[in-house]
Amino acid sequence: MSDWGPVFISVVLFILLSPGLLFQIPGKNRIVEFGNFQTSGLSILVHGIIFFALIAIFLIAVCVHMYLGS
Repeated sequence: MSDWGPVFISVVLFILLSPGLLFQIPGKNRIVEFGNFQTSGLSILVHGIIFFALIAIFLIAVCVHMYLGS
């Protein structure tokens, strides 16, 4: 059986943490902007660091596992 937990967590976090989709840190005019569909180099870096931290917490510390199959 294969472990689909890391794949599922990575895809969900990638979608949720795409800069400008739900929120952007730092924004163009404010610290946090919601749903502006814009991005910058700094916001890509910040969202990448947040993604790495959350993926490390979920996969290493919490050990999320999902097994599919019979």
